[in-house]
Amino acid sequence: MQTDPQSYHYHVIRRAIDAIDAADAPLPLETLAQQMGMSPAHFQRVFSAWAGVSPKRFQQYLALGHAKALLSERFTTLEAASAAGLSGTGRLHDLFLRWEAMSPGDFAKGGAGLIMRYGWMDSPFGEALVIGTDKGLAGLGFVTEMGRDTVWADLTGRWPNATYIDDPDALRDWANAAFGQAGEARLHMIGAPFQIKVWEALLRIPSGHVSTYGEIAKSIGSPKAVRAVGTAVGRNPVSWLIPCHRAIRATGGLGGYHWGLPVKRAMLAWETARADEVVTG
Repeated sequence: MQTDPQSYHYHVIRRAIDAIDAADAPLPLETLAQQMGMSPAHFQRVFSAWAGVSPKRFQQYLALGHAKALLSERFTTLEAASAAGLSGTGRLHDLFLRWEAMSPGDFAKGGAGLIMRYGWMDSPFGEALVIGTDKGLAGLGFVTEMGRDTVWADLTGRWPNATYIDDPDALRDWANAAFGQAGEARLHMIGAPFQIKVWEALLRIPSGHVSTYGEIAKSIGSPKAVRAVGTAVGRNPVSWLIPCHRAIRATGGLGGYHWGLPVKRAMLAWETARADEVVTG
């Protein structure tokens, strides 16, 4: 299988993140390039192609204090966010999302009667398992930190009674739109009513911004249900498109991430870099 350039770039970035985390101070371009086994010029090109900014600037976004900086500078109060259009067409950058939620009764059946197609695809954050029905994408999980078997068991275990068919071509247009952030991606949101309310709230957090679990709880009218909100965020089946990575703790800590904290950090850094480039560019 030919590796998508974005996926290849992410694996380079993933190794770079490990090197940055292990260092006591920011690493010069030459040092990072040497650790990646590349020339400085090649590493700079690969890094900038994925992140949209230089390795030096991206290290600022990957710093452990980045979440705290986002909380102070890019915090989104969801109670003030407009939910208009979420039941129809919503815009996420240049990506149009159309979604439909499964009824509570159908959800309780564990996917019985559903034909779910799946495929292993490259993404900007490494290999991903993509699952969908004829109505849209229903599952998206990242493999890098967990491995194929674990991701497969995790996502298919949510709908154990569904029939799964290996058919990536049926999902490719939606997946390409999701990962390329352009075009139209349809979602078939399969969850309990409370979970879907939480996922709707996540969709209202703009790219490059964050909110807290407490604010999400307030926005759905359940201010005391912070722990339940955290559980629902963690059970989001369509990562990246339903941006659970934008939910952090009130202290500025990242909290958990179902597919691994390095992926969450990379997503937040990637989005912040692009948001800043739009503002300054």
